[in-house]
Amino acid sequence: MSLTKETTLNTLTPDEIEKAKVKFNHAQYSNEEFETLAKLYSVSFRDVKEGELVRGKIVRIQGDNVIVDIGFKSEGTIPKSEFPADAEIKVGQEVEVVLESVEDQDGNLVLSKQRADFLRIWERVLNAAKTGEVLQGKIIKRIKGGMVVDLMGMEAFLPGSQIDVKPIRDFDAFVGQTMDFRVVKVNEPTENVVVSHKVLIEEGMKDQREAILKSLEKGQILEGTVKAITDFGVFVDLGGVDGLIHITDLSWGRINHPNEVVKLDETIKVVVTDFDEEKKRISLSLKKLLPHPWENIEEKYKVGDKVSGRVVSLTDYGAFIEIEKGIEGLIHNSEMSWTQHIKHPSQVVAMGQIVEAIILSLDKEEKKISLGIKQLEPDPWQKLLEKYPVGSRHMGIARNLTNFGVFVELEPGVDGLIHISDLSWTKKIRHPGEVVKKNEKIEVIVLSVDVDQRKISLGHKQITENPWLKFGQMYSVGTETTGKVVRIIEKGLIAELPEKVDGFVPATQLSTAKIKNLAAHFPVDAELPLKVIEFDKESKKIVLSAITALKEKSDEEIQKYIDTFKLEKVTVQNIKNAETGTIDTSDFPIFEEASPETSKEEKKEESN
Repeated sequence: MSLTKETTLNTLTPDEIEKAKVKFNHAQYSNEEFETLAKLYSVSFRDVKEGELVRGKIVRIQGDNVIVDIGFKSEGTIPKSEFPADAEIKVGQEVEVVLESVEDQDGNLVLSKQRADFLRIWERVLNAAKTGEVLQGKIIKRIKGGMVVDLMGMEAFLPGSQIDVKPIRDFDAFVGQTMDFRVVKVNEPTENVVVSHKVLIEEGMKDQREAILKSLEKGQILEGTVKAITDFGVFVDLGGVDGLIHITDLSWGRINHPNEVVKLDETIKVVVTDFDEEKKRISLSLKKLLPHPWENIEEKYKVGDKVSGRVVSLTDYGAFIEIEKGIEGLIHNSEMSWTQHIKHPSQVVAMGQIVEAIILSLDKEEKKISLGIKQLEPDPWQKLLEKYPVGSRHMGIARNLTNFGVFVELEPGVDGLIHISDLSWTKKIRHPGEVVKKNEKIEVIVLSVDVDQRKISLGHKQITENPWLKFGQMYSVGTETTGKVVRIIEKGLIAELPEKVDGFVPATQLSTAKIKNLAAHFPVDAELPLKVIEFDKESKKIVLSAITALKEKSDEEIQKYIDTFKLEKVTVQNIKNAETGTIDTSDFPIFEEASPETSKEEKKEESN
């Protein structure tokens, strides 16, 4: 049986047979010839795939298009614009192209020379990323974060931090420059490339850096360039190695910012103060190359000298004055005014102000200078003894009431203290507010003036004669009197006697039975019959007894007392038979005396 065309062509796929029939007229060929031709055509069709790089030959030039034969079923067209502007295009010339599409809408091959050129460059870039090959490129423009580089016809990204080892201050100056680069990152899916010029510089400086690090030692003086200035210090390029000058090592004096001392790109000499080999951290100093301002301090300044300087710091306790770079003195709050109580230096001086002061003390070892402003004027307290002699009377204003007394302003800036014990001869004052209100006028007598301690002691009760000289006769032991309840205290009550003097009535002298709540039985202003059972002129103490006074009263008067004050379990006979023994009144100090030493509370109030 002879072989027909159909049986022979069954070795090909229907699609391949149809494509061969379109290309060739199979009626003109024998079965064997058509089968061979179809197989060759199908093999050629299968070998070339979209996206592949192939070689072709220019067969003709039609207007703006170049026709290329890549040995496929049809020829492809490439626009002239894909060739370099200065390239000479000739028929028969071989070119590399990429098959982008087997058929376009007209059934023609779609070829690209540009894509072929890019793939050749991309292949070299990938190889350079693996091998570290140095490639040359041209910086074509500036973009956010860096620059765009023309790398053999393709664009690559050069980060701003990868241009140089030094900080870049003018990026535009690099546009148009041709430089060497190393490929540091490749993103194949997106075909993005990142390059660096900095790594090449660092490699070239490696030997120099190692030499510097090996030779470093404390105290060594080096020359470098100011690379960067920050709030906390200055970075100096020592020739491939960076060192830091902390802001405190730039100047012996105070500075607000390093740019007051150095400028960018300035060449300076520095001294190595420390070096951490593991972290490769170098600490430098600029001020240690300058003489220390305290070296000959005693030749320039002496106690008592008048100096001027700028206020450089304010603290709660005073102001620091810069007399010269590296030399500061402290004006304590207490040295700012003879008369005013300065709570904060801002009441007198301001930051940056130029002030004059007197040197009070100078300690070269501790590097401390104490200054004073008030010493520029005479001490007004020296004249206060003449103006306010002891025993003189004055009118003042109660400016501050405290638990221990009242501060009285005699004149602006001059205050004196009336101790609570000097407010009244006859009353136990619990708080000065019982006698005088804030900002009220009050008459006083000067008791003492202490110029060194800046204290004036005043008295108010001394305006009148001491009544206790006559109380000894008026309230001798056994004297009968009456009293008005003014206050309940522990273990008894306070009764106001005639002549407005206070006496103490112990609870045991109010009733023969124990009273749990005195206030409930003896209200304020209640009148009591009393008899003096103790009188002490020195401690200004009068102790009284209601029971002793009642013993000599009639039964009716005693009963009236019992009923008036609702005394339970007490009878007339109980009171008449009551024994009056020795009474301990030591815990009843009627009048407090001013302590010879100032209490902590007084000192705090005086400082305020």
